[in-house]
Amino acid sequence: MHLTPDALEALNRAGFSRRDFLKTSGVLSVSFGAAGLSETLGLAQGRGTGQGRGAARGPQVDAAQLDSWIAVAADGRVTAYTGKCELGQGIYTAQMQLIAEELSVPLDRVTLIQCDTASTPDQGTTSGSQSTPANFNERNLAQAGATAREALLRRASERLATPADQLTIRDGVISARSDVSKRVTFGELLGGNKFMIPLSGTARRKPAREWTVLGKPVARVDMPALATGQFEFVHNVRLPGMLHGRVVRPPSVGATLEKVDESSVGGIPGLVKVVVKRNFVGVVAEKPWQAIQAANKLKATWTPGVDLPRHDNFYEHLRNQQPTRDTFLVNSGDVDEQLTKAASVVKATYLHPYQMHASMGTSCAVADVRADSVTVWSPTQSAYPTRSGVAMLLGVPLERVRVIFTRGAGCYGINGADTVSFDAALLSQAVGKPVRVQLSRQDEMAWENYGFAYVIDQRAGVNADGTIVAWDYEAWSPSLGGRPGYDTPGNVVTGFLAGFHPAAFTPRTPAPDAMGAFNNGSNAAPSYVTGCVGGKCGGPGKIASERVLSHVVTSFFFTGPLRSPSRLQNTFAHECFMDEIAAHAKADPVAYRLRHLSDSRLSDVVKAAAKAANWDPRPSPKPANRRNGVVSGRGLACVVYEGDNGYSALVATVDVDQATGHVAVKRLVVAQDCGPISNPDGMRNQLEGGALHGMSRALGEEVTWEDRKVNSIDWRTYHGLPLGIDVPAIESVLINRTDAEATGAGETAITVVAPAIGNASFDATGARIRQVPFTPERVKAALNGRA
Repeated sequence: MHLTPDALEALNRAGFSRRDFLKTSGVLSVSFGAAGLSETLGLAQGRGTGQGRGAARGPQVDAAQLDSWIAVAADGRVTAYTGKCELGQGIYTAQMQLIAEELSVPLDRVTLIQCDTASTPDQGTTSGSQSTPANFNERNLAQAGATAREALLRRASERLATPADQLTIRDGVISARSDVSKRVTFGELLGGNKFMIPLSGTARRKPAREWTVLGKPVARVDMPALATGQFEFVHNVRLPGMLHGRVVRPPSVGATLEKVDESSVGGIPGLVKVVVKRNFVGVVAEKPWQAIQAANKLKATWTPGVDLPRHDNFYEHLRNQQPTRDTFLVNSGDVDEQLTKAASVVKATYLHPYQMHASMGTSCAVADVRADSVTVWSPTQSAYPTRSGVAMLLGVPLERVRVIFTRGAGCYGINGADTVSFDAALLSQAVGKPVRVQLSRQDEMAWENYGFAYVIDQRAGVNADGTIVAWDYEAWSPSLGGRPGYDTPGNVVTGFLAGFHPAAFTPRTPAPDAMGAFNNGSNAAPSYVTGCVGGKCGGPGKIASERVLSHVVTSFFFTGPLRSPSRLQNTFAHECFMDEIAAHAKADPVAYRLRHLSDSRLSDVVKAAAKAANWDPRPSPKPANRRNGVVSGRGLACVVYEGDNGYSALVATVDVDQATGHVAVKRLVVAQDCGPISNPDGMRNQLEGGALHGMSRALGEEVTWEDRKVNSIDWRTYHGLPLGIDVPAIESVLINRTDAEATGAGETAITVVAPAIGNASFDATGARIRQVPFTPERVKAALNGRA
């Protein structure tokens, strides 16, 4: 039952609502009385009223009601609704496993509807490794499954005149333990009615010892279609009468529009309209090539833009800017005193560049803006927040806007997915017809929201016995406007050009004292401090004298979440610095970490990674290192991601060619504890993918620019891992804690790759590399600077 946009259009225009359509399809419990969507993660028929696609569809989905999460068909098939989207991370399959487990039905009898503002609950944004915690721990999908199971058992108890605790469920059939002839199916129990009950906070979840579907290496349900080219991405969406758009971005950062000469494109066949809204410029044509030609030939006059700081002096520029917001995450008040008393003080500065998502496929979206409705097929990670942004951008009531998540190029943050959705919406509004926009490679890479750059100063006081007695962190990081958010048009280039401002932090400088509970959501504090705020300690370490001060400064580029935002940059600095302190103390890096940790789960992943990697316990660097040729080394890094959202440790083995400065990663061993494992194959995929992504960011990726514009705009100028790279051996050690809450896995491994590689390079050569990426030129400079 895969519904294409054409089929949806026909159904809606024929007057079918979701209720009508699903009744004829056999679904008896309809949770919201509106439109549905395809069973294959793709396009959706929304919860409509028969008034046309995207029309007002009644009240917002009530996430407190069971019917907002679960429906059962006459044949016993289960349909579940989720606000967490499949971006390539495997969460779609894991959520299907979750529902199949809680309701004791086969996996192939579960359909999952995802991220459609007309039919699924509002679960915010799919980001931050929060999908599994949100739906496996909280009152969301898992609790809906447990609530539905208990409700079905109560109904069956009445129907079969048997106590609920004497009933068993198998394959969607409830039967009496003592008499299997007394049985009833899920479909028979509902009898065409909805559950009509709220989610229960006390419904008993299935314990892990009873799992038969969860915890198993179930293959991803989307993989056959992906592998055979049958999967429909947002790029494949086609609507009747659809036109094609192209945007014309400014030639330089900060440039504003002076005038547009529409006569310059007057002779292009198929051109429908040139669209201008303040500094936003786009063209609409009948065919994609016509739109591309029009965008290339359109004569637009712009102001010169702003002068950018020199790329080679960028980090000093960051440090010297006036901060817009200062924050103490933690401040024990005695750091300076302890540093003075310490037997020695270790200091280092770490540098991390802007990096981009650089998705393999450029972003695409389709919008259909009508007089009374707006529908956007978008690859956004945040259907509901993007709906809010579209409503503001177009100046229409929120209830008229529907956003249907339709999978695009993977992003792990804000790549071009949201801005291209805004592009399509503005162009469709201007012409009154559906418009498809696919960004060019240059438009995406020059104007996406880059991952944050950082300058991080670290100081540590060390006692005569090698114990760390104080840790001092100060960082500078740029943000355009401040608070990242998917619901504010000005946070991405399209909205900004159309006249909206970014969502800004409230200015705050100097920093007030740390208040409230210790919250290490950005991993600004290392994993070795006690994290004491207001007399309560929440850190995983033993170092009580601690100060963590962060400065937000103004960015000249758009910034936003990129996989492990700020967590990766901070952990790079912390774990390299911890290695430096261990080397200063002439201690083994693993033993030295364990000495300063109090969290047993973090200690366990460190031990597990070291054991699996056959760690050689000794100080770094390797004794009697050669000063020429290729040398080998090993390094380790670990993290409690976001302070409480996953435990990971990684050992890297590298070869360093001292003649060329080339670092070759030969082996990565990563240990992970994310609580109960819902799908071990899925977790391995996340760890391996994160490891490779982390390698790319550690060894090659960096946004570069010249006087007024970005010049890393394609694969020749933005250097990630090249095709054909020698992929290292990657080994995963999975620690399955079925008695703990579920935590994230998508952003843990990537967070520790750069420091592990950096530490391994130091172990091999005795040269410390403190700036990402570890290009051959920087490695050679470090080698030449060895004592």
